Amino acid sequence: MPIYEYKGLNAKGKSVSGVIDADSPRGLKDRLSKDGVFLSEYVETTRGGDKRKVGGEQAGSRDVAVADMLTRINLLEIAEVTRQLATLVRAGIPVVDGMAAVAEQLENAKFKRILSQVKRAVSEGSSLAHALGEHPKVFSNLYVNMVAAGESSGNLDVVFERLAEFTENQVRLRAKLVGAMMYPVIMIVVAIAIVMLMMLFVVPKISTMFDDLGADLPLITQLLIGTSEFVSMFWPLLFLLAIGAAVGFNKWRSSENGKPVWDSFVLKVPVFGPLVRMLNIARFSRTLATLLNSGVPILSAMNIVRAVLTNHTLASVIEEAREAVKEGHSIADPLKLSGEFPPMVTHMVSVGEKSGQLESMLGNVADSYEVQVDSKITQLTSVLEPLMIVIMGIGVAGLVFAILMPMMQLNEVIAGSTG
Repeated sequence: MPIYEYKGLNAKGKSVSGVIDADSPRGLKDRLSKDGVFLSEYVETTRGGDKRKVGGEQAGSRDVAVADMLTRINLLEIAEVTRQLATLVRAGIPVVDGMAAVAEQLENAKFKRILSQVKRAVSEGSSLAHALGEHPKVFSNLYVNMVAAGESSGNLDVVFERLAEFTENQVRLRAKLVGAMMYPVIMIVVAIAIVMLMMLFVVPKISTMFDDLGADLPLITQLLIGTSEFVSMFWPLLFLLAIGAAVGFNKWRSSENGKPVWDSFVLKVPVFGPLVRMLNIARFSRTLATLLNSGVPILSAMNIVRAVLTNHTLASVIEEAREAVKEGHSIADPLKLSGEFPPMVTHMVSVGEKSGQLESMLGNVADSYEVQVDSKITQLTSVLEPLMIVIMGIGVAGLVFAILMPMMQLNEVIAGSTG
């Protein structure tokens, strides 16, 4: 069994070291974790006394760069790291040591390298916020600004706790949305696959059989066979056109001219429009409440909030509200005048501003709308699932009917001729 020399931090934030045997680096980490030790570095020692460093920071290479391009850092990983940092900083462990300990526990090599780079920058005199800001693809503007506010106020542990809660909430909401849409998407893909298989392989054989017999076909069957022949002949072109249309639409939808038009249209779509509005209001109120509670200035906070909203129409209203605040006016008035935010939201924001409890009121709005979003998604899922089954059933029944009708007629003709 390998022997390891290790260094780490105990629960009190003190450096500890020692020698221990374990079956693997993972076993070493698990064993030390049970003893309340955060592993920061380890060295495998052979029986002959030679040492091979297998933990800690490693130099980059071309392979590392390629691996980084293929590796993603998801929100859940960021939330877990933030939660661990909050625990360590609250225990009095310096943020540099805490970051080293957290990095060592990570399975994601890319994230581990980024945290090591942040740790090195802070050790060399950079602020934590500035060091995190060097990695904008991992740490958002919201994250960096909240950390900066936490450093200024000396409440970094509280800020990390709020960031962890905020990020975990975003993860839960995203998982709920993905879960709700997964079933309909799978059903649509299966339906398209079935139709394509029928058009490309089944219908052409039936068409050949009917042609050989010289049977007169019903109109619905003629349409089906004509469509099948068209798809069989031009399917590569149709496939390319579909891909091109999807790419072109997505590009237009993300463009400066297209996004306002599309986002405004989405808000007016029955069922989905109200859900999009609820999601954005929940995100607006939760984000602004979290930023203000962490000490981020109101103008900076609103600028960040505008950037995190997914709907251009609602984001534009937040920008108007930010300009109003800059001129000394309230936030609530532009929200109310826009007509895009429900009266309950604008009223609670107004009350919060007047009472000096804006953060608390925004938190209440966020709690309310997050519950509404969960309820709406559950309702949508319960409606979509049977609806998709009915639509698929009608489609398959139509195909079967178009194929069986001429076969039944053919049986009657054959029976009549033999009789």
